[in-house]
Amino acid sequence: MRIDDYDRAILDALQRDGAMTNAALSEVVNLSASQCSRRRAALEAAGIIAGYAARLDAKKLGLGLRAIIRVNLRDHGQDKEESFARFLAVQPEIRAAFSVSGDADYVLVIDAADLEAFAEFVHGRLLPHPQVAQVRSEIVLKELKDRGGVALEALRPG
Repeated sequence: MRIDDYDRAILDALQRDGAMTNAALSEVVNLSASQCSRRRAALEAAGIIAGYAARLDAKKLGLGLRAIIRVNLRDHGQDKEESFARFLAVQPEIRAAFSVSGDADYVLVIDAADLEAFAEFVHGRLLPHPQVAQVRSEIVLKELKDRGGVALEALRPG
């Protein structure tokens, strides 16, 4: 599906407020509500809009510690990496997990209640995993930017 400027404006508005009605969207995008509705449906059908969710404030919910963890695996191979991926998928503290290039195999973003809960996750579950060889972590001191969504400005025109 080709994305034009109207689609980009719809996507941008919906990233800021996924609950926006087509009438409100039409005011922002400068198209009729019916045109916005058709374009929105097409973006959903194409899978470009993968779903809608509320953005929650982790700190206000009692998750006051965010950390970045870099993990190196002991051994590599499809079965071992799939096993580790299954482990990651069921850990509730992990907000995001990435297989990366560079000096780590994986980078994890963790939200925890406090340092004690973070230490329990690292020492009680992550380090004992048989595939984990090394863990390096950084505690986030200050959030400078967490925009979420997709950087639509980075899309190439046309």
